[in-house]
Amino acid sequence: MLTALIAFATVFVLIGAIGLFVFNRSNANRRLAQIAVSESQAALLTGLQASKKSARVDALLRPFRSVLPRSAKEVSKVQKQLARAGYREARHLNTYYAAKVLAPASLCVLATVTGAFQLSPLFVYTTAAGIGFIVPDFWLGRLVSARKLNIRLGLPEALDLLVVCVEAGLSLDKAILRTAEEMRVSQPAIADELGLISLQQRAGRPRAEAWHECALRTGVDTVRSLASLIIQADKFGTSVGKALRAHAETLRTRRRQDAEERAAKTTVKLVFPLVMLIFPSLFVVTLGPSMIVMFESFQRYLA
Repeated sequence: MLTALIAFATVFVLIGAIGLFVFNRSNANRRLAQIAVSESQAALLTGLQASKKSARVDALLRPFRSVLPRSAKEVSKVQKQLARAGYREARHLNTYYAAKVLAPASLCVLATVTGAFQLSPLFVYTTAAGIGFIVPDFWLGRLVSARKLNIRLGLPEALDLLVVCVEAGLSLDKAILRTAEEMRVSQPAIADELGLISLQQRAGRPRAEAWHECALRTGVDTVRSLASLIIQADKFGTSVGKALRAHAETLRTRRRQDAEERAAKTTVKLVFPLVMLIFPSLFVVTLGPSMIVMFESFQRYLA
């Protein structure tokens, strides 16, 4: 039974590792295609590949989409989380709900194949179903956190490029579009958000509403403060270039302070491994021989 449980855990870890490898490989191929060929050709190639893959995935996941009941409130919450992770199409929502069905079923099948259910069928199947139901939420949360971190770290670079474009004579709308085009490879998350802002403004949406929706969509505090700054500069007619430069400097100072804060916390975080792992080893090495000698001496004395 213990062997079956170990085999179940090993196969589960291998499947997760293969998924991570395939996901990272697809992202690497997409970025290499954007660098190797021109922008139009890269967009065409990646779009064709995405359309073919999405059509195949939709065909495979179609029977599992409507298994779970959906409420309007829950769907709205999931769509907001998917948008913060960079997935805004309807098929992404369907894929999420299909994964909520396929992941528990796959783990239950895996428990049956490996024989782990023999240990305790009720416990193993309940645990497998619960873990499978939580895995899509956990994965989505990781994607949202990673995208927020990328936006937060790359925002000063985007602001510097915006300042250069504005001070070179471009309007703010043209500067946003130019920045999105230039940062499509280095900072794809920020380029995506800036491109969406530019599309909304060209469609007739006011600048204040476009930036306000961007702040709500990303959920990043620095983007929210940037949106407020641009809205106030546009409202009161102040210099946008100077405001963006000052805000970029503030973001860099905050990022440096956050790094210093994390460095100061490492001493406290090292207490647990120091006490639980290093000190026992030192005690065994230093006190072990003396304890053996004392034990042998007491044995001879008692004998």
